[in-house]
Amino acid sequence: MRILSGIQTTGNLHLGNYLGAIKQWVAMQDSVSAEGGDCLFFLADLHSLTGDVTPAERASTTIEMAATLLAAGIDDRSILFNQARVPAHSELSWILQGTARMGWLNRMTQWKDKAGKNRDGAPVGLFTYPVLQAADILLYQATHVPVGEDQKQHLELTRDVAEKFNADVGADIFTLPEPLISTAAPRIMSLRDGTAKMSKSDPSDMSRVNLIDSDDVIAQKFRKARTDAEPLPDTFAGLAERAEARNLVTIYAALADMAPQAVVERFAGQGFGAFKPALADLAISVLRPIRERLTGLLDNRDTVGAELAKGAARANALAAPTLRAAQEAVGLLV
Repeated sequence: MRILSGIQTTGNLHLGNYLGAIKQWVAMQDSVSAEGGDCLFFLADLHSLTGDVTPAERASTTIEMAATLLAAGIDDRSILFNQARVPAHSELSWILQGTARMGWLNRMTQWKDKAGKNRDGAPVGLFTYPVLQAADILLYQATHVPVGEDQKQHLELTRDVAEKFNADVGADIFTLPEPLISTAAPRIMSLRDGTAKMSKSDPSDMSRVNLIDSDDVIAQKFRKARTDAEPLPDTFAGLAERAEARNLVTIYAALADMAPQAVVERFAGQGFGAFKPALADLAISVLRPIRERLTGLLDNRDTVGAELAKGAARANALAAPTLRAAQEAVGLLV
């Protein structure tokens, strides 16, 4: 098994990022490496070129993102790198643009959503970035890719590109990756609105717990989190119409590695005056070691850069045979 996953270099990660993705990556690293497989995790700095990001911000957030992953537990059992350090991503992407079809890309829902009505003014990279995403995956012969509902279409396109390329050249150059759908990844919502995802872009800092927040700030944010006046029921299903309460129970369960049903059974009949302090204490105990490691890494960014360089060397070595095979297959090596 070879798992590959990427994450946008947005910086300032929060609890939703940690519980929804990063914690899952650490768990995958532990299980896959124990079975002799590989995990590759990359920072999608090339993909960020389609957004409105300054060069200084891009460089800074790439280091911050890498530091966060290292602080959370990603280590030498995995390969951690940023795309830009592996030129084969861009080279293979260009080759695959001869295989991908306009109709396929036109149907991508994220292109429609992000370009909106201003398609003529959108950058070309926003339209073609699913091809780069396909190259990201196929370059390493990944067998499995963790995907959420919003990424299924992109993996299907990757498989379409791989199948057509293999058929066109008459050889099995690329492995067709399978989706890895984790049932353990919770959907963490805003502390101010239980119907909206926890997000860095929310103007209210009280809506999220940042991984760099102090213990006091974490406690304050949970104390002021929106809830209701009703006590917790004895079944998780009883929270179906109580979005904010359901969200806090979901967060507790994810932090404690418990089933949500077990959480409500523990706190059944109690109000949020009792539950919120317990949740805050739990969050602080889990996040404090990560914050302390993260702070230390950000005080020495050269160390983080060295880790990315080390990971890129390993990634380049893995990527080279696939890129060469693709180049030979289309007649680029003479």
